[in-house]
Order: sequence, then structure tokens, then C-alpha cells
Amino acid sequence: MASGWAADGAVQEQIDSSIQDAVARARSQLPRGESLSHCAGCGAAIAQARRQAIKGVRLCLACQAEQDRQHATGGYNRRGSKDSQLR
Repeated sequence: MASGWAADGAVQEQIDSSIQDAVARARSQLPRGESLSHCAGCGAAIAQARRQAIKGVRLCLACQAEQDRQHATGGYNRRGSKDSQLR
């Protein structure tokens, strides 16, 4: 059911698009290339199991966790709130 000027399914399309953007952003941030043996952040040795599990790893677990905390998003729908373009 559409309301106002919004087409049928507009809300679901907005949700799907937001999810697709988040997946694309996450994939673009995956490391590539050969893994480092020592952390680029602190110089500590990176465990062999981590280097094998994640191709192209550049940071040790502690530095990666800190970087993830700094770049965390709140999950806010940046395309707009429910009162955005759908009216």
C-alpha cells in the first residue's frame, strides 16, 4: 500500500538498497594481497593462524579491534528517516 506520492514497495526498496550499500562497503574494506608478518600499527607479530584465515591482513587483533571501534557506524539509515522521500 502506497501513501502519498510513494510507490508500492518503496519502503522495502529503501531497506534493500541500504543493505546492499552496507554489504558493498564492507566488501570494499576487506584486505587484499599478501598478509604482513608484523602489525602495520604497532609492530607486534601477527599470528600465523590470523594471516592464513584473513588474506591481506595488515593489523594485529588489538589494532584491528581499535580501528573497528573508531570506524563503527551506528546503523543509522543514511538515506533518510521514515519521513524522508517517501512522502
